[in-house]
Amino acid sequence: MASSESLVIVIFFILQYFIGTTGPLFFCEAVAITMAPPPPENGTVGRSRGTSSAVFVFGDSTLDTGNNDHIVTLSKSNFPPYGRDFPGRIPTGRFSDGRLISDFIVDSLRIKYLLPPYLNPNLQVEDLITGVCFASAGSGYDPKTPKILSAISIPNQLSFFQQYAGKLRSLVGEQRSNDVVRNGLYVISAGNNDILLTSLFHTRTMSSEEMASYAAFLAGQASAFLRQLYGLGARKIVHLSASTTGCIPAIRTLLGGVQRQCSDESNELAVMFNEKLSDEIQRLNDDVLLPHLSIEFADVYTPLFDIIRRPENYGFAVTKEGCCGTGTIEFGFLCNRLSPSTCADTSKYIFWDSLHPTEKVYKILTSVIMKDINRLLY
Repeated sequence: MASSESLVIVIFFILQYFIGTTGPLFFCEAVAITMAPPPPENGTVGRSRGTSSAVFVFGDSTLDTGNNDHIVTLSKSNFPPYGRDFPGRIPTGRFSDGRLISDFIVDSLRIKYLLPPYLNPNLQVEDLITGVCFASAGSGYDPKTPKILSAISIPNQLSFFQQYAGKLRSLVGEQRSNDVVRNGLYVISAGNNDILLTSLFHTRTMSSEEMASYAAFLAGQASAFLRQLYGLGARKIVHLSASTTGCIPAIRTLLGGVQRQCSDESNELAVMFNEKLSDEIQRLNDDVLLPHLSIEFADVYTPLFDIIRRPENYGFAVTKEGCCGTGTIEFGFLCNRLSPSTCADTSKYIFWDSLHPTEKVYKILTSVIMKDINRLLY
């Protein structure tokens, strides 16, 4: 392994996960998808203004509201300064200074203020009835990704959903349980970590054909997952696009040269995946063997890229660094209460740490996503 790749692995604090792992991510065999303090109470549950009264999310750190707090992994954020702008300034395992897209969606639908993680042992019956989060920071569609990052794989998230459905049946009965599952809104964000890891180690040596092949592989995995989710009762689904991975501070630091520019190769791979995922979603929507299925492809790449290119239009001033520490490489346990130079005003920053946006950005992106959600619910 080249010294530059070794440095990247050390910086990303996942060296131990690569021991015994061989071969690049995009050559992996295609697999058929078959303790922090508890977060504050969600508060009074309101009446949903749409046709869904429950929300279920799957995927990665974009949506993970704290499941990684309850598994063995280094991908955690249940310590300060994470949660600095969260109610009560509580670090809950969300990779941000405050709330995530998951929370803003259920809040926008007037279901509840926060979406709790499924693995939270303090869940109440009302939490289960109105929806929970199955996402795990570090997960992805490539089977190697969650292994490398010690995250909950997409198939295992699906298994937790099946477990959830069984719990709900025992609590509220089969009829009501079926209603909750069938009428629920399902939100997915996955593919970002696959693109991120592949960008770090392979895009500079991959041909355009290889990149397209890997993007197609990821989209195929997504399609298989969506079919299985349909088989378990999901009918209204929103799948977020991959983000602008090439412009996150860590990628700028590692691949952007002296000027820390965006990585064109990483963004190109994200665009390829988005195009192929959109095509797969259209095929699923057109499949007569999947009656009543409605899937919306929610483009978050374009609005986030616009925020990065024209930050002043959104009230931001800092685009290349995250708020935490130096803002160039810190995330996870490298972003901690001892991190020097953590910013005083998060509202001026697009990114909270070197990988994840601030709450302010997530709120802007949610306003875009809600347009796709409203097409499903009305």
